[in-house]
Amino acid sequence: MSDDFDLITIGAGSGGVAASRRAAGYGARVAIFEAGRVGGTCVLRGCVPKKLLMYGGQFRDAFEDAGGYGWTLEEMPRFDWPTLLARKNRELDRLNRLYLGMLETAGVTLVQGHARLVDGNTVEAEGRRYRAGAILIATGGHPVRLAVPGMEQALTSDGLLEMPDLPRRLLVIGGGYIGVEFASICRGFGAEVTVVIRSRHILNGFDDDIRQALEVEMARRGIAIHAGVQPAALEPVAGGFALIARDGRRFEADRVLCATGRRPNSAGLGLEAAGVAVTDTGAVTVDDGSRTSVPTVFAVGDVTDRVNLTPVAIAEGRAFVETRFNANPTRVRYANIPTAVFSNPAIGTVGLAEHEARARGHEIDIYRTGFRPMKHTLSGREERVMIKLVVDRATDRVLGAHMLGADGPEIVQGLAVALNCGATKKDFDRTIGLHPSAAEEFVTLREKVG
Repeated sequence: MSDDFDLITIGAGSGGVAASRRAAGYGARVAIFEAGRVGGTCVLRGCVPKKLLMYGGQFRDAFEDAGGYGWTLEEMPRFDWPTLLARKNRELDRLNRLYLGMLETAGVTLVQGHARLVDGNTVEAEGRRYRAGAILIATGGHPVRLAVPGMEQALTSDGLLEMPDLPRRLLVIGGGYIGVEFASICRGFGAEVTVVIRSRHILNGFDDDIRQALEVEMARRGIAIHAGVQPAALEPVAGGFALIARDGRRFEADRVLCATGRRPNSAGLGLEAAGVAVTDTGAVTVDDGSRTSVPTVFAVGDVTDRVNLTPVAIAEGRAFVETRFNANPTRVRYANIPTAVFSNPAIGTVGLAEHEARARGHEIDIYRTGFRPMKHTLSGREERVMIKLVVDRATDRVLGAHMLGADGPEIVQGLAVALNCGATKKDFDRTIGLHPSAAEEFVTLREKVG
């Protein structure tokens, strides 16, 4: 038996849901297939639960800083991890229901089950076949562990979000944004946290000044970072685990988080049999219109391993729908996409890092400042903000804006608009600052430092 649709979407995460709803809004008959819960990585296993935990961990700072502002706490408030976990899960249930409701309201048919391509127009799920004029793959990605003995005993980010209790000692393997964020979260709840990385510094690919400044702030908060660690094995020991490095170094903890990367969810979809090309890492190969090697099959989001951010997946899904179902050819612009790392303190960044600008051949000027935020003049906390602009010398155009500080992500979202409008350093200079704020430092930078 077969059912006919205009669009079949495989994967009900942010990108797949956004594309399906918009296509249905244009009158297309749409079915969306999901083997798990509707909502995807961001809502259920990533951005949303992670940020809720981040908020929870920041209360410790507020309690510690309160004394500088005249508050007296008779004793440090007690924290209960299961309570936070239950409330976090309640919110995820609410969002899941919201997504289900949005699909129903839009008239999208939801099919629960694992879908597999039969050919460029046919999908099979639970023994039933469905046909459509176009198929959209939006299955996202998943965390992967290092291929070393014993690493299967380590948690991934998915598991850490569901662990029943908070470890006294946490070892984080990996210094990307996931590892850094969870290290900051667990330290905020009082855990002893150690981070081991294979490279020299955390956050490969981010601006060097910002990533190194974050290392200083993490160390101030008691997070130990060990560079140049090549894991050889993970072994169980009394009370927990021991990571053995190739050089003999040994790191023990109650729990271990392996945060060393993610891979596209492309296995088991029948892609190769249907003729859809994938890379060695499983990423679905697409052109700038998200079309795969099969003309009727498209892919968006993390499964393509282009820019693995939720808003990008949504933008790609909507661009595909505008092009195919609304006669409005649309392409996603990948320049000046703002990015945040919800560490403590947080990072907000948009545009080119200094090393990227130089690698692209720009002659650049660097403007940078660091300062103690006003809040901590009374709290006494030793924490500094860093702000940086990368400017093209020939055109005066701002190529990159970077911030390490509590409000960095919120501030940089606004700066992303400016960069996408082609703002120059003179535009920044003639803008009057909002005082007193950390954001005003972006428009008061005057002296070049490089």
